[in-house]
Amino acid sequence: MKLNFKGKTAIVTGAAGGVGLETVNKLLQIDIKILMLDIKDPPKKYIQNKKIQFIRIDLTDYKELKKSIDIFFKLNKSIDYLINTAGVLWFDKDVSTTSIDFEIWDKVFEINLKTMAYLAKIIIPKMKKNKFGSMVHISSIDALSGDDKPQDAYGASKAAMIRLSKSLAIQFASHNIRSNIILPGAVETPMQNRWKKNPLAKKQLSKNIPLQRVGQPKDIANTILFLLSDEGSYITGTEITVDGGVTAKP
Repeated sequence: MKLNFKGKTAIVTGAAGGVGLETVNKLLQIDIKILMLDIKDPPKKYIQNKKIQFIRIDLTDYKELKKSIDIFFKLNKSIDYLINTAGVLWFDKDVSTTSIDFEIWDKVFEINLKTMAYLAKIIIPKMKKNKFGSMVHISSIDALSGDDKPQDAYGASKAAMIRLSKSLAIQFASHNIRSNIILPGAVETPMQNRWKKNPLAKKQLSKNIPLQRVGQPKDIANTILFLLSDEGSYITGTEITVDGGVTAKP
């Protein structure tokens, strides 16, 4: 199936990460102008691409975030797509609420959830001007269940993202603005660099996934592109699980 896209511009947060970069690659193939936002630099070929504007930014800095997005909007006259892949998972610091340093808790929520609210506040009024927009946010299957080896701040913030995405979808559907959220399972991105040190852990994990493999960034990016596309235009306010079948297990 060939996907079609009404929009011409996109903002990608967490753009230098695994899913972010793969999404940017796919957007470039359909001639979308892109604003890449990340606290770290992507490879030079992205910075040098004329269809891309990259800004190194801390997304928790609301004033700088708004300034960057306002400039992009003024230059291109629209913001059609938001792909929000930014997030943190701190295995060594994010633990049970009974043990966590609440400064870590607050920081995880600020990065994972509050920046989503920032982006909505800045971008949705601009989408409303053109009566068009599609947003895709990245949550996690960790939002759906508990864990005896928990990252409680991460899981709780990702669960809250689902609720916020649904609310945005209902609030702005009459303006032809859609909001959906993806719940990935295990995906091989820089966030999971621990597997390089312990490949056996990755192998054992794969055996517990019904499709018998860890996900790749393209698996998530393909789902993002479908949700953005005209073919996904009747989908809003929902979450799509992309986990190789893990959450379907008894």
